[in-house]
Amino acid sequence: MKILLIIISYIGLALSIIPSVLVFLGKIDIQTNTTLMAVGMVLWFGTSPFWINSKTDKDNVADN
Repeated sequence: MKILLIIISYIGLALSIIPSVLVFLGKIDIQTNTTLMAVGMVLWFGTSPFWINSKTDKDNVADN
């Protein structure tokens, strides 16, 4: 499950960065950029908090 969250988070991060480069290069228009970046933002901020600061199993055993 954690691996899936990481993959989705990185896809969201890519969707937040790559469209701006594509607009700069003239490959996509600004409306497409806005849509892709909004989707990327939702994916990144929706999934990354669940795995970025999560403790490993070794940390959980040490705390008990």
